[in-house]
Amino acid sequence: MYIIPMQHERFLKVLEVIKEKKRKQAETDRKRAEVRARLEEASKAKKAKKGFMTPDRKKKLRLLLRKKAAEELKKEQERKAAERRRIIEERCGKPKDIDNANEEQLKRVLRDYHDRITKLEDKKFDIEYIVKKKDYEICKQYHERVYICEGQKWDLEREVRKRDYEISELNSQVNDLRGKFMKPTLKKVSKYENKFAKLQKKAAEFNFRNQLKQVKKKEFTLEEEDKEPKKSEKAEWQTKK
Repeated sequence: MYIIPMQHERFLKVLEVIKEKKRKQAETDRKRAEVRARLEEASKAKKAKKGFMTPDRKKKLRLLLRKKAAEELKKEQERKAAERRRIIEERCGKPKDIDNANEEQLKRVLRDYHDRITKLEDKKFDIEYIVKKKDYEICKQYHERVYICEGQKWDLEREVRKRDYEISELNSQVNDLRGKFMKPTLKKVSKYENKFAKLQKKAAEFNFRNQLKQVKKKEFTLEEEDKEPKKSEKAEWQTKK
């Protein structure tokens, strides 16, 4: 079969492309197989590890951990007790044998304890004095700092007000030069006050009690009561015959 050179070249290129695709497909298949094999090995290793810790081994391990924790706790308690005894011996001294001691020994023990108590009281007084002195110094420094900060705050506020005033003056001068008028800030007034006053006025107009005539009642005074005849006294026309 006769093939034209151009078609032959195109045919060769197609064959090369097909071979390249096959090679890439084989490479991807090989990599997938490697990954699959690696995953299978990892899953097998996990299964083997899971099977290593049987329930009996877990129970034994739990018991060993509890035993180890109990031993550590006991050692810690012993260490704390020894530290406590050491501190007590340093501060109070070793215990004295009072049961088998005579009167002189008891007096000596009491004298030692008395001297020790007086020394501790002196130390306590000195420590309290130092603490009070430090507290006073801290409070003094704090108040001084607060006073300084308040002064600085007042100066800054004064400076800010001064700058604001200068800025407002400059703005007013600029507006005067430009011929613009700055609207002053108006005070907010409630809209409902005037309405409420109008409603009250209308209610007063429709109030019938205001439209009725006022009748003055006769007010009795003490003098008029004296002029009126009493029931027990008779009038003049009754006395005349």
